[in-house]
Amino acid sequence: MQSEGLKLILSGPSGSGKGTIVKELIKEENFVVSISATTRKPRVGEEHGKHYFFKTTEEFEEMIAKEELLEYANFCNNYYGTPKAFINETIKSGKDIILEIEVQGAMQAKSAYPDAILIFIMPPTFEELQSRLIGRGTESNDVIEARLNRAREELLAFKEYDYIVINDNLEDAVTDIKQIVQAEKLRSYRYKSYIEQMLSN
Repeated sequence: MQSEGLKLILSGPSGSGKGTIVKELIKEENFVVSISATTRKPRVGEEHGKHYFFKTTEEFEEMIAKEELLEYANFCNNYYGTPKAFINETIKSGKDIILEIEVQGAMQAKSAYPDAILIFIMPPTFEELQSRLIGRGTESNDVIEARLNRAREELLAFKEYDYIVINDNLEDAVTDIKQIVQAEKLRSYRYKSYIEQMLSN
């Protein structure tokens, strides 16, 4: 039976490995990553509808006015946001959509989509998180400390999520998420119309 796909919201502190997990998941056909809209100019190699939906400021503000965005923000004089239409089209096609959103945005998304499945990605230890951030070699000590302080705050939001996945081993973490998706698809309430159809024959 053809059923709607799931909305998966993945959050976790910087350094938890969310992005790497998402890259692994989308190697499978049934997972699709939500594409953001932005008013910034495309970078070399970026394609409209693949990396972002590139919009003019007027087009983006019209989307805000029409409440066509799940959430949005303005960074460095450019808008970024999550279009609802892409999410809805994806799940109607039966594919599962992944929204990689920070904690605050995830709470907004949960309010808009109460049926979304919220998964919190955690490092095995705080020391490991610190080691990963330092190991990137791309940020100053001040930025790393700020990220660690932010991580402490984000970890307190764990109880707002449906599932916790500890990313100690990438393959295991990806398997955990696939198993969550499989179990969620077997939830009894998803079979309501199917059962009603069977009983009507």
